[in-house]
Amino acid sequence: MEHRQLGRSGLRVSLLSFGAMTIGESQGFMKGVTSTEGEARRVLDRALDAGMDTIDTANVYSEGNSEELLGRWLEGKRDRVTLATKCRFPTSGLGARVAPHDQGLSRKAILRACEASLRRLRTDHVDLYQVHMQDRSVPIEETLEALTGLVRAGKVLYVGCSNYAGYRLVESLWAADRRHLVPFASIQMQWSLAAREGERELVPAARAFGLGILAWSPLARGFLSGKYRRGAPPPEGSRLSVWQDTWKMFDNDRCWRVLDAVEAVAGRIGSTPSAVSLAWLVGRPELSSVIVGARTVAQLEENLQALTVKLAPEDVAELDRASTPDWGYPQNFIGAREPW
Repeated sequence: MEHRQLGRSGLRVSLLSFGAMTIGESQGFMKGVTSTEGEARRVLDRALDAGMDTIDTANVYSEGNSEELLGRWLEGKRDRVTLATKCRFPTSGLGARVAPHDQGLSRKAILRACEASLRRLRTDHVDLYQVHMQDRSVPIEETLEALTGLVRAGKVLYVGCSNYAGYRLVESLWAADRRHLVPFASIQMQWSLAAREGERELVPAARAFGLGILAWSPLARGFLSGKYRRGAPPPEGSRLSVWQDTWKMFDNDRCWRVLDAVEAVAGRIGSTPSAVSLAWLVGRPELSSVIVGARTVAQLEENLQALTVKLAPEDVAELDRASTPDWGYPQNFIGAREPW
């Protein structure tokens, strides 16, 4: 397993990270699409054996049960794992009625969330602590001061962000520099052949300021795995059969053309749609790690095949042509004259 540096930081992460959103019993938005504890342990064991020693979770995943399960599994293994978690959303789940400081990025909310995550994970520190989404109701400086305090206390080694707008990311980096606070080392963002919008602003910003990029949903919630078919409903038990709003995001002509190109390349080189889709993302120079989730060992093994896939330049060009969105203004205006 290749390891890459997380931006300009000294932290190195495995090229494929294990995304723990699919583990831990959930009564919330993940209900019905998580693995049992026994299966989760088998998947985690196989991931670690394969060199996937970076594990990403969040306090909100399975209402804290993802962190709880990981905490039990990590006993005796903590030193072998680069552990990442997140704060911002309430542990009780998205959309739940919560007290004012059970969510958000205020100093009080961040410190409470971090202490609770450490208890659930049964560890005295996390390697990468990420804010799960920007919070415009709180001054950037307050959020960064709270994160810096956690770093100085040794409870957090590096900090990152996720689901930020480009302007907010750059504003945060500027504020950290101006106030001598710990800056974000990375950004976690949705990135796949079916969802390339982050390339408008976030990827160029990460490139310019030296942030590592962790890509989530690299298979577009499983759409790029090849199990879905145009004109047919999602298979029963699949994630997109449960998440109908997400299904509507991908059930369009552009995404079906992308899947056609993926399957054509996979057939030509004797691989799978999942492996080809992940291999395309692995080839992006700004990428630090691809976060892959798997409910079963079989799903994980299919994802691991991406490490052996070598896409020829013509394969990459075909996938690029099929997946490039209409960037809009000003990218299209600039792109007609110089790279942006």
